[in-house]
Amino acid sequence: MRRNIVIAAVTAAALIGGGTATALATTGDDDRGTAPRADVSVSDDGGVRDEADGQGDDAAGERDDRDDADRVSSAKVTAAEAIAAALRETPGTAVSADLDAADDDGDDDTDGDDRRERAAWEVDVLAGDGTWHSVRIDPGTGKVLGSHRDGDEDDTAEVRAALKGTSVDAADAARAAAGKGTVTSVDLDDDGDDGDGRAAWEVETRTDGKGEQDWRVDPGTGKVTADRSDSDDSGSDDSGSDDD
Repeated sequence: MRRNIVIAAVTAAALIGGGTATALATTGDDDRGTAPRADVSVSDDGGVRDEADGQGDDAAGERDDRDDADRVSSAKVTAAEAIAAALRETPGTAVSADLDAADDDGDDDTDGDDRRERAAWEVDVLAGDGTWHSVRIDPGTGKVLGSHRDGDEDDTAEVRAALKGTSVDAADAARAAAGKGTVTSVDLDDDGDDGDGRAAWEVETRTDGKGEQDWRVDPGTGKVTADRSDSDDSGSDDSGSDDD
């Protein structure tokens, strides 16, 4: 009974004062001592908050990192090979390639099987007639898992203008950056978001000990440089200005 009164009093004080109070439970008579502090508190809105929630978030983040590492290490098909396979399925210009964990849209032509649940390379292709297509490639075998036409894109003209007169395509950019680690994505920055106003291929790699790193590949020369905007955001500068 005494324990219930204490908890009710503390909870009421928290609700009236608008603050956060921690409930301490006592067991039996006073001479039996106080039980360990419970990891539960009353929030400003009267709800109950488990103070171990943050630890759960950290654990989930660590699991995601491990899943990413496992997915990368198990991929036998490189980004360049996936792009080549996608272009055999749908001729055109590959604009991006990403190693995805699973297909979220469920639009693949998978004949009702579970292939869309697999990790896969997702390659976006701009066909010669201006239509956009998404092709999924099995990272273990290089086979086409599915393909569908995407909706009209507003940046078709920008993409074509950015690549006009260039000699380095998405597959070339992936091969150029492969010396930095395992390539997990290639995307065209067609409007120079890096601040220099010049188009470039943005390539993400993953390596043991360094995690994910971002690079820019010049579509005219194939030169690989560290993504400065990414370095600035992280507070560190991986200066691998790299003249491979």
